[in-house]
Amino acid sequence: MDKKILLMEIGTEEIPAHAMPGILNQLKTLAEKSLTEARIEFGEIKTLGTPRRLSLLVSDVATNQADVEEEKRGPSAKIAFDKDGKPSKAAIGFARGQKVKPEDLITRDGYVYAVIREQGKSSAEIFKTLLPKIICDLNFPNNMRWGDLDFKFIRPLRWIVALFDDEIIPFEVANVTSGKISRGHRFLTIRNEELGIRNGLNRGEFEIAKAEDYIADCEKNFVIVDQNQRRDMIAKQINEVAANKNGVAEITDDLLEEVLYLVEYPTALAGEFETKYLKLPAEAVITPMRDHQRYFPVKTADGKLLPLFITIRNGGKDYLDIVQHGNERVLKARLEDAQFFFNEDRKKSLEAHREKLKTVVFQEGLGTVYEKTERLVKLVEKISAMVDVEASNSIRAAKLSKADLVTGMVTEFTELQGIMGREYAKLDGEAAEVCAAIDEHYMPRFAGDAQPKTTAGKILSLADKIDNIVATFSRGLVPTGSQDPFALRRQALGIVNLLSGARWSLSIREVVELAMDLLKITDKVGREKIQQEVADFMRLRVKNVLSSSTRYDVIDAVLDDVDDIFAVTLKAAAVEQFLKTPDSTKNVQSFVRVGNLAKKAESTELNAELFTLDAEKVLYGAFAAIKVATDELVDKKDFFGALDVLKKLSTPIDSFFDSVMVMDEDLTIRKNRLALLKSIDNLFAKIADFGKIVQ
Repeated sequence: MDKKILLMEIGTEEIPAHAMPGILNQLKTLAEKSLTEARIEFGEIKTLGTPRRLSLLVSDVATNQADVEEEKRGPSAKIAFDKDGKPSKAAIGFARGQKVKPEDLITRDGYVYAVIREQGKSSAEIFKTLLPKIICDLNFPNNMRWGDLDFKFIRPLRWIVALFDDEIIPFEVANVTSGKISRGHRFLTIRNEELGIRNGLNRGEFEIAKAEDYIADCEKNFVIVDQNQRRDMIAKQINEVAANKNGVAEITDDLLEEVLYLVEYPTALAGEFETKYLKLPAEAVITPMRDHQRYFPVKTADGKLLPLFITIRNGGKDYLDIVQHGNERVLKARLEDAQFFFNEDRKKSLEAHREKLKTVVFQEGLGTVYEKTERLVKLVEKISAMVDVEASNSIRAAKLSKADLVTGMVTEFTELQGIMGREYAKLDGEAAEVCAAIDEHYMPRFAGDAQPKTTAGKILSLADKIDNIVATFSRGLVPTGSQDPFALRRQALGIVNLLSGARWSLSIREVVELAMDLLKITDKVGREKIQQEVADFMRLRVKNVLSSSTRYDVIDAVLDDVDDIFAVTLKAAAVEQFLKTPDSTKNVQSFVRVGNLAKKAESTELNAELFTLDAEKVLYGAFAAIKVATDELVDKKDFFGALDVLKKLSTPIDSFFDSVMVMDEDLTIRKNRLALLKSIDNLFAKIADFGKIVQ
């Protein structure tokens, strides 16, 4: 079967950079699904993109659909044929319905079947409807309408290229007709006037003769359409420019990804700024440079900021001096603002700024940010005592933690919250750990961000996040679906990772109780509701963290009680290790047998004198012998050691069930035996619910 290359290019106005990766992934998924459902064989699917185009390039595409043969079962053979073997009315009607001749029906297994054969259509013919459907099926969080069309897309459509090798696939979407005319770079594509007039091309347009020439044709017209090629070009150019300036460029993945989809033909250039701005904290210079202007900072080999930046121009190398000057002027204005706000902020200490927090509302109905810092002081005192660490630095950091929110620098550059607090605290002579904690308590700021390093930072981070969660839940704003405006899921994940990383055991319930006291939540039913919601919320986050390294059934087995998050992670590790030991299957089966009957127990009150059979005496004796040791190991968080002790009950348990009728007719004896099983099961439950382990 012949193979061809399919090309579809959707030309638009500039698409927001942040949306591009998701759109390209969606385009690839839709194409793969559509081709598969259409029974068209294909090879590699590539999705390519620039700010002005979304492109689909599929190799080794079959020129025709695969033929399909399908059998449809009809009536039984007894009904389908008369005694002479001729088709009955039932067979004739069935054949007519399936559009086959009665004589073509086949008999098998006592039934008649119609074999329906459908010859595959031309792929090019199918693409006339398949390609526009792919375009229309693309979904975006925000759409635009234009003209008087009842059509929505992320940005207005301007042209469409659709080629099957060199054959145009004709269709129309939003009054745009497909063809083989694309558009090059907005400013760099040079028009040959005579050629343009002769071929009917407008300024900036170019013709793609064959799908296989697409990437090369785009490059001739100053469009690097392959984002991976463009990414490599950008990174290489940045590093080369930085090296020429005896510096090292700081390239972050998120900025590189954003710049990647802002340009079609990248050219890197360096700019300079006055050295006086280096007296500002480095982040105060880098933030307006990187987050506001999309510039890459340049540092020395030992990490000191240089008065240089690198930017990516969407164009060639002509007039770079003019482009450089323009970028330098823009950055100078930003840095002047930063200098002004910094100088104004330093007219008083960070602590003096704290007073203004009394005018800033924390959340509706929950007081001011100043009052929040007062709550944080109480919470860090509690948490410090629970994990047995010195609290003075945490308390001081809690008082100052939000003071930078009312400074001019953070008001102008909100990304610097915590960072400027740290820097201002340093200038005020605060202890190094206090300064670090003011910054660290916001960590992690985003997925993949680091955790706090200092003890004070960890304590304050826990206090701040728990206060945020409880306060928001008290307003009934529990995250649902994709809605999480206060980023509470990220904060809860931060709590889980922090506690497990620091190896701290503490009761989340106790901290939540204090947080509710400080928030003056007095309704008993409301308090219990918040406790349950917080526990359920944290349970999902613990499950999320464990899922990357732990069996799903083990996770389910240890998640009943997530009050001590660090203990839960240790239990999961211990159970997984235990399941790898010899005889683990037999031991778990014994544990499960106990748990199944223990559910019928009404209490754990035991009377040893009521045990008359040898098997129950032996089991009771074994239980009594290991209970204290097991409890001690559990208290020490040595859960594997506790399981190693508990497995000694396996043989007595099996003997007990083989020899003893638990559900004895004598109610007193029955209750006593159930109480024994319940007591043993309670020991197991301190580690896991083994009934959830999949054997």
